[in-house]
Amino acid sequence: MYDELTKVDIQKMQEEIDYRISLRPQLRADVQQARELGDLSENDEYRTAKREKGKNDSRIRYLQNMIATAKIISDTSAKDEVGLFDLVTLYYEEDDEEEQCRLVTTLRENVLENCVSKESPLGKAVMGKHVGDRVRIEPKPGMGYWVVIRALEKGEDDPSLPITSY
Repeated sequence: MYDELTKVDIQKMQEEIDYRISLRPQLRADVQQARELGDLSENDEYRTAKREKGKNDSRIRYLQNMIATAKIISDTSAKDEVGLFDLVTLYYEEDDEEEQCRLVTTLRENVLENCVSKESPLGKAVMGKHVGDRVRIEPKPGMGYWVVIRALEKGEDDPSLPITSY
């Protein structure tokens, strides 16, 4: 299994790996300092320092694995077709409302910023479609709703979009 990521995703992950590796000496020192405080069975500082070091090491391994198994992609959609990093205006028929969202890789999805993963039910449904198309979104089999693509603004891979941290 692989993740579909862009070159910018890979670059941002490598930057985070480099940053987290630079934190390792301080985290090791924190563990050592907490260990010297005495009885480890009742030493909350030691447990906290070990937990922080473990979380940092775990994130490094996670990011390295993502990079190692990634498939590099780019947007190859036509000018009039919904593709990666495009800003799409959708009309929700049931609610009589419009909403804009940007289609991004799963690593940069952020619902609060209306950045929707291309792998989500919404993303999968609108990818490759055109302005004026009526599309059914099905989050669960048998349950769904209709949207109409009202506008499309072509986008580019934006390095300012942060990667998500789990």
